[in-house]
Amino acid sequence: MIVLQTNASSDWAIFLGHFHPVVVHLPIGMLVMAAILEWFSRRKNLQTLQPAVAPILFTGSLTAVLSCIFGYLLSSSGEYNEDTLFWHQWLGIAVAVISLLVWYLKVYWQHIATMKKVYLPTLYIMVAFITITGHLGGNMTHGEDYLYANTPEPFRSMFGLPKRTATGSATRKIENIDEALVYQDIIAPVMEQKCWSCHNANKIKGELRMDQQDLLLKGGKHGAIIKANDPANSELIKRLLLPEEDEHHMPPKGKTPLTEQEIALLHWWIQQGAPFDKKVSQLKPDEKVKPLLTSLSSGNNAQENGESISAVFKESVSAANEEDIQKLRALNVVIMPVANGQHFLQANFVNAPNFDDAQINLLNNLSEQIIWLKLGRTKITDRSMVVVAKCKHLTHLHLEHTAITDAGLAQLQELQYLEYLNLFDTKVTDSGIQSLAKLKSLKNIYCWKSKVTKTGIQALKKALPHVEIHTGWEETTQVSTKE
Repeated sequence: MIVLQTNASSDWAIFLGHFHPVVVHLPIGMLVMAAILEWFSRRKNLQTLQPAVAPILFTGSLTAVLSCIFGYLLSSSGEYNEDTLFWHQWLGIAVAVISLLVWYLKVYWQHIATMKKVYLPTLYIMVAFITITGHLGGNMTHGEDYLYANTPEPFRSMFGLPKRTATGSATRKIENIDEALVYQDIIAPVMEQKCWSCHNANKIKGELRMDQQDLLLKGGKHGAIIKANDPANSELIKRLLLPEEDEHHMPPKGKTPLTEQEIALLHWWIQQGAPFDKKVSQLKPDEKVKPLLTSLSSGNNAQENGESISAVFKESVSAANEEDIQKLRALNVVIMPVANGQHFLQANFVNAPNFDDAQINLLNNLSEQIIWLKLGRTKITDRSMVVVAKCKHLTHLHLEHTAITDAGLAQLQELQYLEYLNLFDTKVTDSGIQSLAKLKSLKNIYCWKSKVTKTGIQALKKALPHVEIHTGWEETTQVSTKE
């Protein structure tokens, strides 16, 4: 019974402690405002401001004390670096005490000449302490780089900060992608931008640190978050894939989420055993990861020892019109860049299940830029394939759980870059996939629960020997072309 009560008390303390960030901004604003009014009211034409200083100081002092109480409760969560927390906590208490002293001097001792000389320096010391305390709080909440993380150009280059993509993540071109260390050069930068602010030496949310390799593998209070070779059962991937409104989604709502490309890279890294010392050339990139690796490369030597990652990245397209993008986003369509330094886009309709043939023309003005198109579970029919076929740079096309038939598939014969096609749970038959025989870039077709048979697969394999056709009958169907 005692344990239950202790746990309940701790839960209440942490619950109330999370009001600290809400309350703390009130004393900061009021005490700084009091100092500003005091400074301005020293001018003869602004002396009418003087009566407002004392009430603002008093209110700011009281809320500073309240903020300290909430802050102390929040510190019981054990999620913060002890050294930084120590200085933040005691400087915060100092602000509350000094603000009360300043108010007292203002109200009761201003008429004494000696106290007048003490009042102003004490007031400005209070402002200095507020600044330092707030900065330490920012370090614990947002990470030590929060002041310069979003520095715009040209200042980023001037101070040697990493360049940023359109989606806000730090990036740098990798001269030789094959020789790049997967964790150090690819995975760690993603975690640094999206995860370390809550899981670092200063803030250890959930008793989890992700900024050191051994601590990342150790996990947090709920155990390990990475299961090597098993991304589907790795808590890290599970949390990233939860709906954003879910309380367990990571990163939490309000923070910049990982892009689908970044999640794909993490998934691939874990699938390969989550190594910390392997190079890209030592692992086996799948078809989804290859173009992502290309986008990180400086472009000269990626995949020198094998097949080109994707020929489409040799093409150059102009930037899409922002108005056209916003029209789709208004329908909850997720539009994101695919490759750094290029204008190719991914359009994901996962949050737009009612999208149909009447709206498909919204893709027309983005047909040059879209290379990944996810129309799965929407209400499109074969009529929409006329517009989809205009997306001549398509490499990945998702049509699963739609009303697409052979007639619609026949419209796609000119998509020369198409590598991935998902036809899961559609009415496509052997005739439909046979119409894809001209697509020499095609590498993967998913046709589980469709009308495709082994006979149709064998016929397509004669035209495209290297294509992998996934049927669900077995993990990967690779039908021999020998008679």
